[in-house]
Amino acid sequence: MYETIREGKASIRIKKVSKISKEMDVFYNPVMELNRDITILLLQQFSPMNLCDPLAASGIRSIRFSKELKYKSIAINDVDEKAVKSIKNSLKLNKINNFATMNKPLKKLNNTIKNNNKISIHNEDANLFLLNSKGFDYIDVDPFGTSNSYLEAAIKRISRNGILAVTNTDTAALTGTYPKACVRKYWSSNKKNYLMHETGLRILIRKIQLIGMQYEKALFPVFSYFKNHYFRIFFQCIKGKRLCNEIALEHGMFNGAGPLWMGSLFDSRLVNRMYASLLKNYNDKNDNTRNSIENNTIINKKLNNSQNNNELLKFLKIIKDESKINAVGFYDIHDIAKKRKLKIIMRKEELIKKIKKKGFKAANTHFLGTGIRSDIPYDNFLTLLRE
Repeated sequence: MYETIREGKASIRIKKVSKISKEMDVFYNPVMELNRDITILLLQQFSPMNLCDPLAASGIRSIRFSKELKYKSIAINDVDEKAVKSIKNSLKLNKINNFATMNKPLKKLNNTIKNNNKISIHNEDANLFLLNSKGFDYIDVDPFGTSNSYLEAAIKRISRNGILAVTNTDTAALTGTYPKACVRKYWSSNKKNYLMHETGLRILIRKIQLIGMQYEKALFPVFSYFKNHYFRIFFQCIKGKRLCNEIALEHGMFNGAGPLWMGSLFDSRLVNRMYASLLKNYNDKNDNTRNSIENNTIINKKLNNSQNNNELLKFLKIIKDESKINAVGFYDIHDIAKKRKLKIIMRKEELIKKIKKKGFKAANTHFLGTGIRSDIPYDNFLTLLRE
């Protein structure tokens, strides 16, 4: 039995299943809708690009690209013939008929663009597809599990100033559950504690940067986060030995974990643009509702009657505030209170206000609900917490 799924402005038809797994005929994960929402929002802040989806599966990401973005071209690829057939059917379902099916990776892409076929469909191994191409302004590496197998080919084919997006779902290896796997796969080690998701993300960033440096490509994270069961990083690629050397200097140890990336996880200007664009899209005429969002209060009203929109807005608001604080790591109120045997502690919002009154920066962190990101020294933080 098939079902039609609506996501963003796109629709796809896939086989109805009782459980999401990689054994599905054509893989589609509804949990990753927020991942795709953020991708669309981020790419809307850039000029039209040549976009590449080398592991397309159901094709929902690329179909949303075609419906929600201005673009130069979109190359959609999957090694599975069933997936390719499903993608073609979904394109027609969305009334997108200006696509071309390619027998070989991108050799005829220029001709298809001249003929107004800006969307090309490919049925190749992802690495061969990338390596046989001339390159792209945006490449999205979103596999089931680790991204390791696809990183080198994707980095070789990402253009100057292009955006490379990487998703990893093997969080157990990166967060310290399997220490040997972390060393083997990511050339680093982590500790299983409240910081494990941030340090895991930073370990992954460093691993990808090291591959980029081999080809004199400096990969700077402009938007990176942990959510549910996955890590997601958007890198901007800048060519040059000097910048690669600067990246190497930002690798180090933190809290007994590493080596890892010690630099910023976000480009705060980009995050601000994304958040402003999201608010504008909502076109919310109720100033009181808008003010409640800006003050980080709980949103009870369903904006645009969409639960996903609410989740995205709240998530992005936390990251917008967090991106202004260039500090590695954060404080977990509950963990510190437990270790220090503090039976009564103040509310997190009050603690953030007190930290700011002392002249330091402080904000919620998306990594943990009981966490505070701040540049305040630990002893000062503990003094305030004891109050």
